[in-house]
Amino acid sequence: MTRPAYLRIADELRKQIVEGRLVPGDRVPSRYKLAGLHGVSDRVAVEAVRLLVSEGYVVSRSGSGTYVRRRPPVRRLTSGWYRANGRAGSPFRADMEAQGHAGTWLAVSETGTASPEVADRLRIRTGEPVMVTRYTFLAGDQRVMLSTSWEPLDLTRDTPVMKPEEGPYAGAGVVARMRAIGRDVAHATEVVTARTVLAEEAERLHAPMGSIVMVIRRTYTADRPVETADIVVPADRYELSYTVPVE
Repeated sequence: MTRPAYLRIADELRKQIVEGRLVPGDRVPSRYKLAGLHGVSDRVAVEAVRLLVSEGYVVSRSGSGTYVRRRPPVRRLTSGWYRANGRAGSPFRADMEAQGHAGTWLAVSETGTASPEVADRLRIRTGEPVMVTRYTFLAGDQRVMLSTSWEPLDLTRDTPVMKPEEGPYAGAGVVARMRAIGRDVAHATEVVTARTVLAEEAERLHAPMGSIVMVIRRTYTADRPVETADIVVPADRYELSYTVPVE
Protein backbone atom coordinates (compact mmCIF):
# COMPACT_ATOMS: atom_id res chain seq x y z
CA MET A 1 0.00 0.00 0.00
CA THR A 2 1.33 3.44 -0.98
CA ARG A 3 1.92 5.73 2.00
CA PRO A 4 0.08 9.06 1.99
CA ALA A 5 2.13 11.87 0.48
CA TYR A 6 2.12 13.98 3.64
CA LEU A 7 3.75 11.11 5.58
CA ARG A 8 6.47 10.75 2.96
CA ILE A 9 7.21 14.49 3.10
CA ALA A 10 7.24 14.44 6.91
CA ASP A 11 9.62 11.44 6.83
CA GLU A 12 12.06 13.30 4.58
CA LEU A 13 12.03 16.42 6.76
CA ARG A 14 12.33 14.35 9.93
CA LYS A 15 15.33 12.53 8.49
CA GLN A 16 17.02 15.82 7.60
CA ILE A 17 16.53 17.04 11.19
CA VAL A 18 17.74 13.79 12.79
CA GLU A 19 20.81 13.65 10.53
CA GLY A 20 21.66 17.30 11.19
CA ARG A 21 21.07 18.61 7.68
CA LEU A 22 18.46 20.88 9.21
CA VAL A 23 19.70 22.17 12.56
CA PRO A 24 17.87 23.95 15.40
CA GLY A 25 16.84 27.41 14.27
CA ASP A 26 16.85 26.56 10.56
CA ARG A 27 13.77 27.55 8.64
CA VAL A 28 11.80 24.69 7.12
CA PRO A 29 10.90 25.15 3.42
CA SER A 30 7.58 26.91 2.99
CA ARG A 31 4.46 24.96 2.11
CA TYR A 32 4.64 26.36 -1.41
CA LYS A 33 8.22 25.16 -1.85
CA LEU A 34 7.43 21.76 -0.34
CA ALA A 35 4.43 21.40 -2.61
CA GLY A 36 6.57 22.18 -5.65
CA LEU A 37 9.43 19.91 -4.61
CA HIS A 38 7.15 16.93 -4.04
CA GLY A 39 4.49 17.59 -6.65
CA VAL A 40 1.62 17.83 -4.16
CA SER A 41 -1.00 20.37 -3.18
CA ASP A 42 -0.41 23.06 -0.58
CA ARG A 43 -2.84 21.24 1.72
CA VAL A 44 -0.70 18.07 1.68
CA ALA A 45 2.43 20.09 2.45
CA VAL A 46 0.65 21.79 5.35
CA GLU A 47 -0.38 18.40 6.79
CA ALA A 48 3.25 17.21 6.67
CA VAL A 49 4.44 20.24 8.59
CA ARG A 50 1.61 19.98 11.10
CA LEU A 51 2.66 16.42 11.85
CA LEU A 52 6.20 17.53 12.65
CA VAL A 53 4.86 20.32 14.84
CA SER A 54 2.78 17.79 16.81
CA GLU A 55 5.86 15.58 17.23
CA GLY A 56 7.94 18.47 18.55
CA TYR A 57 10.46 18.59 15.71
CA VAL A 58 9.50 22.06 14.49
CA VAL A 59 7.69 25.16 15.71
CA SER A 60 5.53 27.57 13.71
CA ARG A 61 5.84 31.32 14.18
CA SER A 62 2.92 33.41 12.98
CA GLY A 63 3.91 35.61 10.07
CA SER A 64 7.46 34.25 10.01
CA GLY A 65 7.48 30.57 9.08
CA THR A 66 8.31 27.18 10.54
CA TYR A 67 11.65 26.46 12.20
CA VAL A 68 13.50 23.45 13.56
CA ARG A 69 12.83 23.42 17.29
CA ARG A 70 15.66 24.31 19.63
CA ARG A 71 15.86 21.38 22.01
CA PRO A 72 17.02 21.45 25.62
CA PRO A 73 20.49 20.03 26.40
CA VAL A 74 20.52 16.24 26.44
CA ARG A 75 21.46 14.90 29.85
CA ARG A 76 22.61 11.40 30.68
CA LEU A 77 20.55 9.25 33.04
CA THR A 78 22.89 6.58 34.38
CA SER A 79 21.86 3.21 35.71
CA GLY A 80 23.20 4.28 39.11
CA TRP A 81 20.81 7.19 39.55
CA TYR A 82 18.68 5.05 41.89
CA ARG A 83 21.63 3.79 43.94
CA ALA A 84 21.57 3.98 47.74
CA ASN A 85 24.03 6.76 48.49
CA GLY A 86 23.01 7.95 51.91
CA ARG A 87 20.67 10.57 53.30
CA ALA A 88 23.09 13.41 52.59
CA GLY A 89 21.79 13.60 49.05
CA SER A 90 19.12 11.80 47.08
CA PRO A 91 20.17 9.50 44.19
CA PHE A 92 18.61 11.84 41.63
CA ARG A 93 20.20 14.93 43.16
CA ALA A 94 23.61 13.22 43.28
CA ASP A 95 23.37 12.22 39.62
CA MET A 96 22.39 15.75 38.58
CA GLU A 97 25.19 17.30 40.65
CA ALA A 98 27.69 14.99 38.93
CA GLN A 99 26.56 16.55 35.65
CA GLY A 100 26.70 20.12 36.93
CA HIS A 101 22.98 20.65 37.54
CA ALA A 102 20.89 21.31 40.64
CA GLY A 103 18.46 18.41 40.99
CA THR A 104 15.20 18.92 42.91
CA TRP A 105 11.71 17.48 42.81
CA LEU A 106 8.07 18.01 43.72
CA ALA A 107 6.11 15.11 45.19
CA VAL A 108 2.56 14.33 46.29
CA SER A 109 1.59 11.12 48.11
CA GLU A 110 -1.85 9.65 48.65
CA THR A 111 -3.36 6.27 49.41
CA GLY A 112 -4.88 4.33 46.53
CA THR A 113 -5.62 0.82 45.37
CA ALA A 114 -3.54 -1.42 43.15
CA SER A 115 -4.60 -1.74 39.51
CA PRO A 116 -4.24 -5.21 37.95
CA GLU A 117 -0.87 -4.23 36.43
CA VAL A 118 0.50 -2.70 39.64
CA ALA A 119 -0.78 -5.66 41.66
CA ASP A 120 1.04 -8.05 39.33
CA ARG A 121 4.29 -6.10 39.67
CA LEU A 122 4.01 -5.95 43.50
CA ARG A 123 2.70 -9.53 43.75
CA ILE A 124 -0.38 -8.44 45.68
CA ARG A 125 -4.08 -8.71 44.91
CA THR A 126 -5.86 -6.23 42.67
CA GLY A 127 -7.53 -3.56 44.81
CA GLU A 128 -5.16 -3.89 47.77
CA PRO A 129 -4.16 -0.55 49.36
CA VAL A 130 -0.97 1.13 48.13
CA MET A 131 0.81 4.41 48.73
CA VAL A 132 0.93 6.33 45.45
CA THR A 133 3.55 9.05 45.06
CA ARG A 134 3.75 11.29 41.99
CA TYR A 135 7.04 13.06 41.36
CA THR A 136 8.10 15.88 39.06
CA PHE A 137 11.90 16.06 38.79
CA LEU A 138 13.71 19.27 37.89
CA ALA A 139 17.23 20.13 36.76
CA GLY A 140 17.52 23.77 37.76
CA ASP A 141 14.13 25.22 36.77
CA GLN A 142 13.54 22.77 33.92
CA ARG A 143 11.12 19.87 34.34
CA VAL A 144 13.03 16.87 33.07
CA MET A 145 11.32 13.71 34.31
CA LEU A 146 8.17 12.32 35.94
CA SER A 147 7.66 9.29 38.14
CA THR A 148 4.73 7.54 39.78
CA SER A 149 5.58 4.99 42.45
CA TRP A 150 3.44 2.44 44.28
CA GLU A 151 4.32 0.80 47.60
CA PRO A 152 2.19 -1.88 49.32
CA LEU A 153 0.62 -0.42 52.45
CA ASP A 154 0.58 -3.78 54.19
CA LEU A 155 4.36 -3.34 54.28
CA THR A 156 4.71 0.32 55.28
CA ARG A 157 1.50 1.27 57.08
CA ASP A 158 2.13 2.89 60.49
CA THR A 159 5.91 2.90 59.95
CA PRO A 160 8.22 5.97 59.73
CA VAL A 161 8.60 5.39 55.97
CA MET A 162 4.92 5.18 55.02
CA LYS A 163 5.09 8.44 53.04
CA PRO A 164 8.30 8.63 50.95
CA GLU A 165 8.66 12.42 51.26
CA GLU A 166 7.60 12.87 54.87
CA GLY A 167 9.05 11.88 58.22
CA PRO A 168 12.63 11.06 59.29
CA TYR A 169 13.47 9.23 56.04
CA ALA A 170 11.98 11.77 53.63
CA GLY A 171 13.84 11.68 50.33
CA ALA A 172 16.25 8.96 51.46
CA GLY A 173 15.47 6.67 48.53
CA VAL A 174 13.73 3.31 48.45
CA VAL A 175 16.76 1.24 49.47
CA ALA A 176 17.49 3.24 52.63
CA ARG A 177 13.82 3.56 53.57
CA MET A 178 13.14 -0.14 53.26
CA ARG A 179 16.28 -1.00 55.19
CA ALA A 180 14.89 1.13 58.02
CA ILE A 181 11.94 -1.26 58.37
CA GLY A 182 14.03 -4.40 58.03
CA ARG A 183 13.73 -5.04 54.29
CA ASP A 184 17.05 -5.28 52.45
CA VAL A 185 16.56 -4.63 48.76
CA ALA A 186 18.32 -7.34 46.78
CA HIS A 187 17.87 -6.04 43.24
CA ALA A 188 16.03 -3.66 40.96
CA THR A 189 14.48 -4.77 37.68
CA GLU A 190 13.90 -2.30 34.85
CA VAL A 191 11.90 -2.64 31.65
CA VAL A 192 12.36 0.23 29.17
CA THR A 193 9.73 1.06 26.54
CA ALA A 194 8.79 4.11 24.46
CA ARG A 195 5.51 5.77 23.50
CA THR A 196 3.99 9.16 22.72
CA VAL A 197 3.50 11.51 25.63
CA LEU A 198 0.08 11.63 27.35
CA ALA A 199 -1.73 14.95 27.63
CA GLU A 200 -1.30 15.18 31.41
CA GLU A 201 2.42 14.33 31.09
CA ALA A 202 2.90 16.91 28.34
CA GLU A 203 1.36 19.58 30.55
CA ARG A 204 3.56 18.72 33.52
CA LEU A 205 6.74 18.48 31.43
CA HIS A 206 5.97 21.48 29.22
CA ALA A 207 6.46 19.14 26.27
CA PRO A 208 4.68 19.26 22.89
CA MET A 209 1.91 16.75 22.26
CA GLY A 210 3.11 13.97 19.98
CA SER A 211 6.64 13.94 21.40
CA ILE A 212 8.21 10.64 22.42
CA VAL A 213 8.93 9.59 26.00
CA MET A 214 10.84 6.63 27.36
CA VAL A 215 9.10 4.77 30.16
CA ILE A 216 11.26 2.91 32.68
CA ARG A 217 9.17 0.37 34.58
CA ARG A 218 11.28 -0.26 37.68
CA THR A 219 10.61 -2.64 40.56
CA TYR A 220 12.67 -2.95 43.75
CA THR A 221 12.63 -6.40 45.37
CA ALA A 222 13.76 -7.58 48.80
CA ASP A 223 12.20 -10.88 49.92
CA ARG A 224 9.20 -9.51 48.00
CA PRO A 225 8.60 -6.50 45.74
CA VAL A 226 8.64 -3.39 47.93
CA GLU A 227 8.12 -0.65 45.34
CA THR A 228 7.34 -0.33 41.66
CA ALA A 229 7.41 2.83 39.59
CA ASP A 230 6.83 4.22 36.12
CA ILE A 231 9.54 6.77 35.28
CA VAL A 232 8.67 8.95 32.28
CA VAL A 233 11.68 10.47 30.50
CA PRO A 234 11.37 12.79 27.47
CA ALA A 235 13.51 11.27 24.71
CA ASP A 236 14.78 14.70 23.62
CA ARG A 237 16.10 15.56 27.09
CA TYR A 238 17.80 12.38 28.24
CA GLU A 239 19.84 9.46 27.05
CA LEU A 240 19.97 6.28 29.14
CA SER A 241 23.37 4.83 30.05
CA TYR A 242 23.73 1.34 31.51
CA THR A 243 26.91 -0.37 32.73
CA VAL A 244 26.49 -4.14 32.93
CA PRO A 245 29.10 -6.15 34.89
CA VAL A 246 30.53 -9.13 33.03
CA GLU A 247 31.22 -12.18 35.15
